[in-house]
Amino acid sequence: MSNVETEPVEMRCGELVGDPQSPEAPRVEVLSPREVPLGGPRAMSVRRTLPQRARTLIGAWCFADHYGPDDVSRTGGMEVPPHPHTGLQTVSWLFSGEVEHRDSLGSHAFIRPGELNLMTGGYGIAHSEVSTPRTEVLHGVQLWVALPAEHRDAGRDFQHHVPEPVRIDGAEIRVFLGALAGDVSPVRTFTRLLGAEITLEPGAAVTLAVDSTFEHGLLVDIGHVRVAGTLLRPAELGYVPAGLSALSLANPSDGPARTILLGGAPLEEEIVMWWNFIGRTHADIVQARADWEAATDRFGAVEGYPGDRLPAPALPNATILPRGNRPRS
Repeated sequence: MSNVETEPVEMRCGELVGDPQSPEAPRVEVLSPREVPLGGPRAMSVRRTLPQRARTLIGAWCFADHYGPDDVSRTGGMEVPPHPHTGLQTVSWLFSGEVEHRDSLGSHAFIRPGELNLMTGGYGIAHSEVSTPRTEVLHGVQLWVALPAEHRDAGRDFQHHVPEPVRIDGAEIRVFLGALAGDVSPVRTFTRLLGAEITLEPGAAVTLAVDSTFEHGLLVDIGHVRVAGTLLRPAELGYVPAGLSALSLANPSDGPARTILLGGAPLEEEIVMWWNFIGRTHADIVQARADWEAATDRFGAVEGYPGDRLPAPALPNATILPRGNRPRS
């Protein structure tokens, strides 16, 4: 998915500021989303929890949009024309609906509930995303992973994976990246990551063994969930710093609760992110935008999309300034 804000926030993202293991630091940091429209007056909107001023990275996860349930008959659904990416992997995951994906690698695929589509756009890739005519309700998440410096110019790639559900203590878990609950995803990433959908039955509680070197973020889709003892409401993301070898989740309500668990080793390097580009300097962003506007071979062409590609917004009239995570209090 493209970040189609007309004035996208420019930022340099780095490692966590402060000591997350200090005794005075809260165990869970609750991040609230902001609403971002994706297009014109009838367009759907998304709830964005990453990046924001409070936190810009969880592991290498650098972008999280949560959308729906969206009544496609009212909003028109998703219609994102061909647009570029650099320095990242896009992770698409649906709860309901169907989205058609086309990219400049030549991939033509569909995103369906419980199925992972992961696209790598290191040096440059372009893709389009359109909800299909048979979609009535569109509901899901779009996530980005920053590529580390040594792989920032990785070649174009597209992977599809359908994880089998794992059931433990009233929880149903689908591991789409990394390893959890005895299941391991075969999907390749460039840093150590975790991504999983976890649905909890009413009143269920589960404790999961996790990598203690990982930071974690739990995004609540429906219901209320306690993570490490802190209650999260729908659309909130709870950040848990590295250091825990087990993560406790509990659903205190009489209805089901559904979440997305993200994790990863802290990305101990700085990145600059603007619009759909990730680089290391302001100059990287300027060059990527110029290449896209000039329709160079860097991003290739998306075949089969019946319309024009998405133009890049204007760059800010200043050097893109660094922005990192605030010190924990």
